[in-house]
Amino acid sequence: MHTVAADLQQLWRVTLAALIFGAGLPMIFALGVRFQSLGRAAAGPAGSLSQRRTAIAVAALCYAVVLAIVIAGVLFVAKDFLASRLGIHLY
Repeated sequence: MHTVAADLQQLWRVTLAALIFGAGLPMIFALGVRFQSLGRAAAGPAGSLSQRRTAIAVAALCYAVVLAIVIAGVLFVAKDFLASRLGIHLY
């Protein structure tokens, strides 16, 4: 019974990671694209400068979050290489 509980705990972690990285990152990127288009649309005569700046700032934040997670993922995959070849210990 202990093995089943341990397997279910690990399965929950894998499922959560798959949801975050599999669906979460594209969703955040899509939100960034949407806010960027809103920022460009607000540049017209009906949109104010503060609305445009806010939309562009939110889009930049979405892009920064996605970029940071991608870089962290690449570094996590390469952590053994970095530790053995370069002596850089991350994670």
